[in-house]
Amino acid sequence: MAEATEALEKLGTPKPAEPGESDIHVLPIIGQIEGHIVLPSQNKTTKYEHVLPQLVAVEQNEKVKGLLLLINTVGGDVEAGLAIAEMVQSLKKPSVSIVLGGGHSIGIPIAVAARRSFIAPTATMTIHPVRLTGMVIGVPQTYEYLEKMQERIVRFVVTHSRISEKRYRELMLRSGELARDVGSILVGKEAVDEGLMDAVGGVGEAMDELRRLIARGS
Repeated sequence: MAEATEALEKLGTPKPAEPGESDIHVLPIIGQIEGHIVLPSQNKTTKYEHVLPQLVAVEQNEKVKGLLLLINTVGGDVEAGLAIAEMVQSLKKPSVSIVLGGGHSIGIPIAVAARRSFIAPTATMTIHPVRLTGMVIGVPQTYEYLEKMQERIVRFVVTHSRISEKRYRELMLRSGELARDVGSILVGKEAVDEGLMDAVGGVGEAMDELRRLIARGS
C-alpha cells in the first residue's frame, strides 16, 4: 500500500498491476507534456521520464493485459510527445485511449497511437503547425528543422488514424478559426467524422472496447 501511494505521489499514477489488482494499467496524460526543459512548478505536467519506464513495465508485466490512456493535455514538448506515442504504438498488448477535456497539439499523436481511440462528446482536439518559444535563429536550417519535425508528426498521425494527409494538412493550416493563429479545433464527433479518432464515448465504452481487445488477444 505504501509503495502504491508513493508511486501515485511521484508519478501521478499507480504502479502496473500487482497480484490481486486490476489487469488494466491506467496511464493519465495530463497538463503539459514536459520534455528536456523542466517546466515551472505551478504547471501540471506529464514527465516523459516517468511515462516511458511505466510503458516498459506494462509490456514486461505478465499480469497487465491492457493499457488505458486517459488524455487531457494542452500539448507540450514535441520530442517527448512523439517518444510516448511511439512507445504506446509499439506495445504488443492491447491499448485504448480516451480524450477527456482536451487532446491538443502533440497530444494528438499520443491519442491515435493506441489500438482504438475514443473522445468524449464535449472534448476538443486542436490541430496546428509546430511552434517554437524563445529565441529562434533566423537561418534556413531552422526552418528545415521545423519542417522535418512537422513531417514526423503528420506522418505518425496519418499512419495511425483514418484521416488523409491532405485533409490533416488542411485542418492544420486553416486560418480564421483560431485567434492570432492558424489551425483547427475539432469537438467530439467532429474528430471522429474527420477520421482522427475512432469513436465518441466515455470511460465505460473505452473499458468495454479494451476488454474486447484483450479477449481477442489483439
